[in-house]
Amino acid sequence: MRRPPSIDAYGGGGFRVSGLWRPGSLLLLDDQPFEWAPAAIADLTAADFDAVISAGPAVSEFVLLGTGAVQALPPRVVRDALRACGLGLEFMSTEGAARTYNVLISEGRRCAVALIAI
Repeated sequence: MRRPPSIDAYGGGGFRVSGLWRPGSLLLLDDQPFEWAPAAIADLTAADFDAVISAGPAVSEFVLLGTGAVQALPPRVVRDALRACGLGLEFMSTEGAARTYNVLISEGRRCAVALIAI
């Protein structure tokens, strides 16, 4: 069984994931890091979650969304799209989401994490 990647650091416009620097926003899905386009919470669309929605609940219990420097409510279209396919959504600041993700994976929980860079 492969070990989920950890988020070692964040800030400066990117993330260090399992020791490797990744600039920009980040999506971790099925234990794989991917570049993610949104630069701000206002930029989010349902299409930004297409990979998560396609993978469905078999890959993740819910989506953990880091909304940037402060917690912000994601656009309704995003919340509705995830709910329609049976995925829960938890959102908080990117800092809080990165820390929460590391705790969740240490407990063996499965979630997709989408983090807007700060």
